Amino acid sequence: MAGTPHPSPGSACKELVQRLDRAVGSDGTESVCRSIKKVLVDCLDRSDDLLARELLEPSSDGYARRLLHKDPGGRYSAVVMVWGPGQGTPLHDHAGRWCVEGVYKGRIRVTSYQVTSPPAGDLYRFSSQSREVAGRGEAGMLIPPHEFHTIDNPFEEPAATLHIYSGELTSCHVFVPTTDGQYRRERRELSYS
Repeated sequence: MAGTPHPSPGSACKELVQRLDRAVGSDGTESVCRSIKKVLVDCLDRSDDLLARELLEPSSDGYARRLLHKDPGGRYSAVVMVWGPGQGTPLHDHAGRWCVEGVYKGRIRVTSYQVTSPPAGDLYRFSSQSREVAGRGEAGMLIPPHEFHTIDNPFEEPAATLHIYSGELTSCHVFVPTTDGQYRRERRELSYS
């Protein structure tokens, strides 16, 4: 898995990293996530030069996932994802990691799910809890065990999002629908575009 961060356009990105460094110093997961969400809402909405142009190019192979920054102390990573029209994720988790996700460009749709009964091995049952459309400058938090969701771009314009994870997210679980209304959990290795 390539882990080299992509180049940043300059001062706006450096300011973002400095503010994220301070935000992860908060006490408690929920407090850290709230602090990061505040940083993302502020930075994503007001800065047109936060992310380098090459980070924002869609991929024809599916959504693009690009490492922007990895904290040297391992406290967090910042990943840019680019969603072409019609691209999205399967139902997935974040392998127990918290995440704050914010929209930099365009709009995305996020659908949250809840486990409805105890899993039977790798078989799960879910119900859809909410579906929201988020636009530029909007952000949300995913704190385990409330981490099951999908993200997609049903719109005609590409979208770009910034995801801040507790550490580096190198794998997750996807949930594949079965014929009887259940979902089979499968581990998926993650890489960067």
